[in-house]
Amino acid sequence: MKTSDFYYDLPEELIAQSPADKRDSSRLLVYDRKTKTLEDRIFHDIVEYLNPGDVLVRNVTRVIPARLYATREETGGAMEFLLLKRVSETEWECLVKPGRRARPGRTFIVNDELSVTVLEQLDDGNRIVRLNYEGIFEEVLDRAGEMPLPPYITKKLEDKSRYQTVYAKDNGSAAAPTAGLHFTPELLEKIRDKGVLIADVLLHVGLGTFRPVSAENVEDHVMHSEYYKVTEEAAELINSARAKGGRIISVGTTGCRTLESAADENGVVHAGSDWTSIFITPGYRFKAVDALITNFHLPESTLLMLISAFSTREEMLAVYKHAVEERYRFFSFGDAMFIK
Repeated sequence: MKTSDFYYDLPEELIAQSPADKRDSSRLLVYDRKTKTLEDRIFHDIVEYLNPGDVLVRNVTRVIPARLYATREETGGAMEFLLLKRVSETEWECLVKPGRRARPGRTFIVNDELSVTVLEQLDDGNRIVRLNYEGIFEEVLDRAGEMPLPPYITKKLEDKSRYQTVYAKDNGSAAAPTAGLHFTPELLEKIRDKGVLIADVLLHVGLGTFRPVSAENVEDHVMHSEYYKVTEEAAELINSARAKGGRIISVGTTGCRTLESAADENGVVHAGSDWTSIFITPGYRFKAVDALITNFHLPESTLLMLISAFSTREEMLAVYKHAVEERYRFFSFGDAMFIK
């Protein structure tokens, strides 16, 4: 397959620059894979498509304010760090800009509490850095860092909490699992009241979200690894529900990658933690996920390839064409889709 096979034309004005006034007031495009039909709804209508005994699987990762703006200690030259992966108590793998300034041994000042020392340059251009601070790391970072909004969002986010799901718990992501941004506590309560079960898993969203597919052939693209965890409680709930005929519905592609990484060939989800670099493309046989709630994704992206595997490439491009024609809002702060 060619990467260009996953291109679609998106008017720039459809890229959402800010979240909806109310989380569950976003639009929802429902695609039925059996009947090949589309419905235009509002996100809070998702309750109508969930059945008692289904399991809604959500990713409880929490986004850290991972973007650090700094100046070089000696010269004052500007530098930007994007924290991606924690490798020790004080050391992180990160993206840097501009790369020519981030030489090993150099220190950059973020604020009075935090500085960054470059330790090593990796083969892919990323850096290993040491964060120099005193006190509680999460509190220092919260004061020093900014939310790592994707580059296509140019409007400043006034409320940091809008780039977190309402159920975010475990710090570690460099980007939000954006399908979950549409849920409110009230909507989740309605879902529970209907008899739908909720299982929490963890995947810290990392570099793959930021790095486009540059290879001409899809098969040549290499995914970066991300940390995931499935508890015994979540695995038991999912496996029991499936055995009783319930559907496993993933909130987002991050939950989907977690379940597919943790499942065996029979679809049984196993508890544990690991790093996954799973790359799901058309032709993949899903083992653990029956339906998917997701946002709209970038052209030629790994996430568009994943949802194309969930139906077909032709079907997804047709769905996206409908979304463009109907003026849906795209990407992180955009509208949602339910593929059932």
